[in-house]
Formats: sequence, C-alpha cells, structure tokens
Amino acid sequence: MSEEPTQTWARSPFPPIADYAFLSDCEATCLVAPNGAVEWMCLPRPDSPSVFTTMLDRSAGAFRLGPYDEMVPAARRYMPGSLMVETTWQTRTGWLIVRDALCMGPWHNVDERSRTHRRSPTDYDAEHCLLRTVKCVSGSVDLAMSCEPVFDYGRREATWRYEGPGYGEVVAEHPDGDVTLRLTTDLRPGIEGRGLHARTRMVEGDWHFVALSWSPLPPPRTIDEARDRMERTSEYWRQWITLGDFPDHPWRSYLQRSALTLKGLTYAPTGALLAAATMALPETPHGERNWDYRYAWVRDSTFALWGLYTLGFDREANDFFYFIHDACENGHELQVMYRVGGEREIEEESLPHLSGYEGAFPVRVGNAAYKQKQHDVWGAVLDSVYLHARSREQLPESLWPVLKQQVEQAAAHWEEPDRGIWEVRGEPQHFVSSKVMCWVALDRGARLARLYDEPTYASKWQTLADQIHAEVCAKGVDDRGVFVQRYGADALDASLLLLPLMRFLPPTDPRIKATVRAIAEELTIDGLVLRYRVEETDDGLSGEEGTFTICSFWLASALVEIGEVEQARKLCERLLAYASPLELYAEEIDTYSGRHLGNFPQAFTHLALINAVMHVIRAEQSQVPGGFNPANPGS
Repeated sequence: MSEEPTQTWARSPFPPIADYAFLSDCEATCLVAPNGAVEWMCLPRPDSPSVFTTMLDRSAGAFRLGPYDEMVPAARRYMPGSLMVETTWQTRTGWLIVRDALCMGPWHNVDERSRTHRRSPTDYDAEHCLLRTVKCVSGSVDLAMSCEPVFDYGRREATWRYEGPGYGEVVAEHPDGDVTLRLTTDLRPGIEGRGLHARTRMVEGDWHFVALSWSPLPPPRTIDEARDRMERTSEYWRQWITLGDFPDHPWRSYLQRSALTLKGLTYAPTGALLAAATMALPETPHGERNWDYRYAWVRDSTFALWGLYTLGFDREANDFFYFIHDACENGHELQVMYRVGGEREIEEESLPHLSGYEGAFPVRVGNAAYKQKQHDVWGAVLDSVYLHARSREQLPESLWPVLKQQVEQAAAHWEEPDRGIWEVRGEPQHFVSSKVMCWVALDRGARLARLYDEPTYASKWQTLADQIHAEVCAKGVDDRGVFVQRYGADALDASLLLLPLMRFLPPTDPRIKATVRAIAEELTIDGLVLRYRVEETDDGLSGEEGTFTICSFWLASALVEIGEVEQARKLCERLLAYASPLELYAEEIDTYSGRHLGNFPQAFTHLALINAVMHVIRAEQSQVPGGFNPANPGS
C-alpha cells in the first residue's frame, strides 16, 4: 500500500477506532475518545437513536471533560476488573485524574415491577447515569466541561433549561423526543447555544463531578454521592469478574478484558447480546461496507456463550436462551437477528446528513440482513444449548418445543442455498459452512433428544445428520482434499475453520488438516486471515476489506486442533499485540498499518480470542495437542 493513505489517516480529525474506551451498564453503552469526549452514545437503549454522534460526524454532538488546554492524556487505563476508565492528565501546571463510568447500583424497582426487564433481576442494576469525577492530584489545572447533545443521530439540537435556583441541575430535551437528559454537577455551567459549558481552576486535593442521567432514578447531587456511586459500580464489576475461572498465565488480562467486554455488550433486561456497540464504522477506509451492528445476532450471541462458558460464566447463557425462547413464541421462526428488546423489524436506511467516519459513506442505520435466510443459525443455537444442557445433565422443559422447531427448520431447508455466515448480498449459494451448521443442528438435536428421552426424534434426526455429512464430504471438497466455500467452486472461506471446532470431522482427518493449512497459506495477508477473496465471492459489494480478526483467532484454534501448537502460539502472540491500548478489538485489522477497522468493540472477535487463547494455554499445559476443545467441550 502506498504512503499516501497513511498520511491521510494521520491528518484525520477522527481518533483511530482502537483509541476509544468502551463503557457499559448492561443497558446503555458509550465510547470515550482519548481527549475525554464521549463521542458515541445511544439512549435509552444501545439500538436507540444516538445523542452523541461525533464519532460519525465531527459536528454531531459530544460531551467532554478534561483540561482546558490539553487534548492528549498522559495515560489511560481500565480500573482493574471493571468497565470504568481512568484518564490521567499532565498539564504545564498540574495533574488531573478523570474517572468515567456508567453507574451500577442496587435494584431500584422496589414498589413496582420493572417495565423493561423480562429476565429475573440481579441485586445490581443500571442506574441510567453516566458519571464523571475529576481530582486534581498535583499543582493547579484549568478544568473544562462541554456537553452538546444532538438528538436523533445528530438531526435535532437540544434545548437546555435550568432546574431550581442554582447551577447544579440542567435539563436538555427536544420537543419530539422521548429522551430527556439531566445534567447534575458541582460546577457552574452556562447555557451557550446548543451546549452547556463550564470552566474552573482546580488545585491539589480538589474534586468535582458531572453526571448525565436519562431516567427518573435520582442522579448524584454532591461529590460525596458521586464518589459513593463510583465505588459501588467498581464493586459490582469486581464481584462479577470474580465469578470467572481465569488461568494463571501472562495472557490472563486479555481473557478478563474480553469477558468484561462481552458482559458489557449484553442487554440485561432481555438477555440479548449485541454484536457491537456501534454502527457505520467502515470495514474499508472511505468504503461502503459500513453496517449497523447494534443488534442481537443469534449466531454471534450463541458463539459468544462459548467464550463465557469457557471462563465459567453461565448466567448470561441462561438469560440468552430465554431471549431465544421469547423470540420463538407463538410459532415464530427464528430470525438472523433481533433488536435488543426482541423486536423483529430492523429496517435499513442511510443518514445522508452525517459525513461518516473519515468520509466513509453511506452511514447506515438498521440492517436489512434481518430478512436474509442464513442456515447456520439453527446449528449455532442447538450447539450452544447442547453445551448448556451437558453442563447440567438436563434440558429445561420449556426449551424443548423451541428446539424441536429449530431442528425441524434445519431439516426442511438444508438443501436450499442461503446467504451464509458472512451475510453476502449477492445471489444465494450452497455454502459449505451453512450445510455443516445444518448438520450441527441435526446432530446436536439428536443428542438432546436422547438426553430428553425422545428416541424417535433422535433416530430420525441422526439419520438426516448422517445424510448431510455424506453430501458435504462428497460435494464440498476439491481435488486437493480441501473443503471449499461453496459447492462447485474452488474458493476458500475462513468459516471452514469451524469444521474441527464443531467436530464435523476429527482433527486428525487429512481433509481437516489440508483445509486448515490451505487457509493459513492461501487466505491470508501477512499471516492474518481474510473471510474470503472478494474477487472470488459475489458478496454484492465493491472494494476491498481488511482481515477479519475473528478468522485469525479461529485459525489459531484450528492449528491447535491439528497439532500445530507452536504455530498457534505465535499467531496468538501476534494477534494480542494488535489489541487496542485498552485491550479491545474492532472487527478487522489492516495488516499494513495495524489499524482497527469496522464496528467496535466486536463481540465476535472477543469470543474468538477467548477460544483461541484457551486452546493454546490448555494445549501447552497438557502437551496433548487437539485433545480438548475449550470452547465446546460437549460436542
């Protein structure tokens, strides 16, 4: 690649995608830029219209807290074991520490039931408050606060008004909106145009806070209340991460950060799990592959449960299976994806008033892929439920009718072409990975039927599973003995790395070994894996794309499976070196620059990281390559 694009990126007014910090209270999420500005936040849900949209247009609203005359912090980190960010600032005259969190507190619906929670509440719940505290630890520093929300994806400017006689409470709203923002602070903000601004000089030992809330729950109104809420939020995250089982290994921090990220991408009221926190971040610089990922993909979510199971977290799995149960009530067929509340309609449109991240256009909201036929969905669900049931040696009674419906759907449609795991927008094809996942649905369905004492179903489904298996082995392999992307073609596809992980064939099978090695040698750029070659696949789009990080982690897992542990370890080391400064991952990595591309943070990538890292760690510990699949031990 020439030097010119790199120079263009260096001049970009947009921060690199990997430099954002991710916050969550398991009901709302936001992204904070290194300069202390919240540049992306959707309220009241992650798939609601945004109120801060600067990530997609530099004039579309942000919320900054930091030194008046400094934009580059001295250091940033997550507070250990949490999704709370601490930013340290050095100025010419002093030092500041800013802490940001989406607050968690004790369950609050005491007198009446929650109107949003369909899952059983825990002791802690979201307080619908973005809290920011700042302490001057040395010298003196001029602190500046600027809050400029623009509702509805940057289309509707806010109207501010003071509440009460003082400066400490200010409300922002717009007439047609259903979100009201309430800012409480011990600063003295002034209303200036569409924004709220404050400035003060802090000296050593001074504290201040700013809280932005959006529900009737009471926000903090004093610095002591704000500090108490910070401590309470920190305790919530510490308690949650302690439930996990993390190996004593140098890669432990990456596992913990991935687990916290997956937890942060859950929507606690329903059990949904977002694919990512953002929309329209480009997979190719200045390109058209700009999708909205703020929804619950059934496939991504069920794969994410592998990662959480591997580390000992299972409550999230319980909640997600009930989310699936709700989605299939009244005989509804399982869709590819849902809104976080379980809604089925996700109409796609573009937002021409937004410039897009670094000019990437169109800026898409919604996702038309919800209408697609993707035959891997049934297998993903059945495999995760089987893992879930095996870990308990029982199957929840209420899930069995839903599961039967999914197996029967796979049985009815496995011979048809579909859009595949990558949701191509070209013509449907007979994708090998889709056929394999239909086999998974029938195979796991038969095992669950035996567990549920349904021998008739078990026999029928196993017979069909064997038929699918035989056809894939006959039609899905080329002359070299390598599994291919689709029937009748020679193209490779990274989804075929799932074959050994799904136990379609033993890792020792020559066809599995040949496929893994072919992908490692022929479907990579600088050693990192592409989903497919765009010139070999009709995906309905133009332009290049970066390497898909999940596919590179899949390759590491598959290499362990076929006994190439040392190669897998080296690949993992390289992939972990690409992590963002806060150990987060977007969807893709540009191998030339190391730049993260696509939506951020990406659940799919973090679950694959957990799978790959645990593969390598356990293989090295046991010295028995391929003897255990930590992501899917029951298969």
